[in-house]
Amino acid sequence: MDVIFELSFIWAGLIAFAVLTYIILDGFDLGVGILFPFAQSKKDRDTMMNSVAPIWDGNETWLILGGGGLFAVFPLAYAVVMSALYMPIILMLLALVFRGVAFEYRWRTERWKRVWDIAFFGGSTMAALCQGISLGALVQGIKVTERHYSGGWWDWLTPFSITTGIAVVVGYALLGACWVMMKTDGAVHHRMRDLAKPLAIATLAFIAAVSVWTPFQNYTYFERWFAMPGFLYTLPIPILLLFTVYMLFTGIARGRDVIPFFAAEGLFVISFIGIGISFYPYIVPPSLLITDAAAPDSSLKFALVGTSVLIPLILAYTAYAYWVFRGKLDPENGYH
Repeated sequence: MDVIFELSFIWAGLIAFAVLTYIILDGFDLGVGILFPFAQSKKDRDTMMNSVAPIWDGNETWLILGGGGLFAVFPLAYAVVMSALYMPIILMLLALVFRGVAFEYRWRTERWKRVWDIAFFGGSTMAALCQGISLGALVQGIKVTERHYSGGWWDWLTPFSITTGIAVVVGYALLGACWVMMKTDGAVHHRMRDLAKPLAIATLAFIAAVSVWTPFQNYTYFERWFAMPGFLYTLPIPILLLFTVYMLFTGIARGRDVIPFFAAEGLFVISFIGIGISFYPYIVPPSLLITDAAAPDSSLKFALVGTSVLIPLILAYTAYAYWVFRGKLDPENGYH
C-alpha cells in the first residue's frame, strides 16, 4: 500500500504538470484564434496565425499526455470524468480538430479563406469554452456512488461552469494578445496592445468572481482557504497573484513586449495551483481520492518508466522549437 500511495501521488503530480503545461502553451495559440475577429486586415490575421504556425500542433501533445496518463494510471477517475463530462469533452475535441483543419486549409484557398477564418475562430473559442466548463464542473463536484458516476446528463451545465467557461475564453484571449505583442511589430502589435489592458481587467474580474464563488461549492474548499491553519499555507497564493497583476499592468503601460506575456501566464499558473490546493487529496472531488482511483502497483511502475523517458524528450523538442523560432516575426521574411 505504501508503494501504491507514493506512486499514485507522483502520477497525480505528473498529470497535473502535463495539464498545466498544455494550458500555458496551447492557451495562447487558442487565444490567437479567439482574437481573429479583432484583427483589422487580412495581413494582420496572416501575421497572427504565422506567429503560432511552427508550434501550435506540438503544444497539443501535452493534452494527449494528460488524457492518456489519466486513462492509464487513474482508470476509475477517467471513467467517472468521461461519464460526467462526455458532452463538453467531445465538443472540445471536435473543436480542436475543426480548428486544426481550418489552420491548414486557410492557406490553400482565397475564395473560402473567410470561411476558414470563421472556423479557426469558432474552433478556438469552443475549445476554450469547453475546457472552462469542464473545469467548473469538476470544481463544483461530480456525484459518485459505489465507484460509478451517479449524476445526470446535464449536471455539468450550471451557472458556475458557464462562468468558468467564459473566464477561460477571456483568459486565453489575454494570453493570445500578449503573445502577438511579444512576437510582432507594426499595426497588429499595437492593436493587440490596445486589447491587452481591457482583457486583463476582464480576466481579473473573472478570477475574482470564480475565487469568491468556489469556496461555496464545497465546504472543504472553504475550510482549506479560510480556516486556520490552512489559511496560513494558502496566503502566499493571493500575494503572488497581486505581484503578477502588478507586473502585467506595468508591463503593458510601459510598452514592454515580454513581461506582459509571462505575467499573463503567471496568472494561469497561480490559479492552477489554487485549484490544486482546493482539490487535494481528491482527483475527482468531492468523493474520489487519488489513492482510490489509482491503477495497480505494477501498472503505475510500468507507466512511470516510459514516462520518465517521454517527458524529457517532449520538453527537449518543445524547447528546441521555441528556440529556433524565437524573436520577432517579420510578415514578409518570417522570424528574425
